[in-house]
Amino acid sequence: MADKESSEEKTIAQDLVVTKYKMAGEMVNRVLKQLIEKCKAEESVRNLCELGDNGINDETSKVFKKEKDLKKGIAFPTCVSVNNTICHFSPLKSEVDYVLKDGDVVKLDLGAHIDGFIAVVAHTLVVGASNEAKVDGRKADVILAAHLAAEAALRLVRPGSENNAVTDAIQKVSESFKCKPISGMLSHQLKQFRIDGEKSIIQNPTEAQKKDHEKCEFEVNEVYAIDVLISTGEGKGRELDSKTTVYKKTDEVYQLKMKASRAFYSDVDKRFGSMPFTLRAFEEEKKARMGVLECVNHKLLEPFTVLYEKDTEFVAQFKFTVLLMPSGSHKITGLPIDTSFLKSEFNIEDDSIKALLNRGVGHKGGKKKKKSTPKTTTDTTGDKVVNNGVNSAKSED
Repeated sequence: MADKESSEEKTIAQDLVVTKYKMAGEMVNRVLKQLIEKCKAEESVRNLCELGDNGINDETSKVFKKEKDLKKGIAFPTCVSVNNTICHFSPLKSEVDYVLKDGDVVKLDLGAHIDGFIAVVAHTLVVGASNEAKVDGRKADVILAAHLAAEAALRLVRPGSENNAVTDAIQKVSESFKCKPISGMLSHQLKQFRIDGEKSIIQNPTEAQKKDHEKCEFEVNEVYAIDVLISTGEGKGRELDSKTTVYKKTDEVYQLKMKASRAFYSDVDKRFGSMPFTLRAFEEEKKARMGVLECVNHKLLEPFTVLYEKDTEFVAQFKFTVLLMPSGSHKITGLPIDTSFLKSEFNIEDDSIKALLNRGVGHKGGKKKKKSTPKTTTDTTGDKVVNNGVNSAKSED
């Protein structure tokens, strides 16, 4: 199989690997931008999911055309999770859709890969938000908390730092806005054809998780997907009645009994390898639903279940992909968020977090920021000025 790791692991120490990561990152950002523009009242969530997946397939099909064996495509199917839905909502044609309305808190989550080098992203917005229709209250609190927690994490995921420091910073930022990180959520190291590498960062762990979760140090030439999910509620995800539609192949081995399951699993292996996929990608949804059951029961496939907070709560998410290069941290996915639309009564009071957010992400030899009137946005490299939540938190080269 082309997607099995070769004996020598490919890392961003090689220029071509960096190029592939960055290409995937640019593609993901372009598709995310299109989805953000589409997030208006009366838009269908299912339509957004299909647009996202089609966009990634279209983008990745344009590169490395001559290398027939080179795998590329979706690294994480488009999920659109609204309000109290935490993650992984990506409905099939046969299922109940959701239609967006003004004021909805929308989380867009997607990913692409080129030759198994993965770039993922997630972004939160409020439908209809503008300078004339600002977002306040708990919606503003949770989005600012998630945004600033992601910015803090970006500054801490650097060679020599430890994963526990990131866990602590996300917790502190959340508490500043009277919010809680979703308990047990993991941010993973990325490797070729692997979305869940050995090293990880945990959010808001239980006592048992704290004991079991392995401490690790970040190193040069590693790549991470940093996934920050914050809630206005208790921070505990629960399953409701939404069916799982996103899965990923595991390393388990089992001889499937049913013909439909064998055909389905063979198709998964051939088309997606170890990458997460959605059942929406199969022409015959009913057959896919039948085939997936035996595969999940015998742990050949891992489900990405749809999780929810309580009905009255809101959840915000920001996810980015970062390359830990010798020249510094390079954030390759993520789009600006205009915090001027967000009005929260809370600020970051913790001096250590304030200092952290004022610290540069910096990569040497990068573009210098122009000295101009501060704006409340964050660009894709993490350069930012935030005037809401922390005083003039900016990054410098």
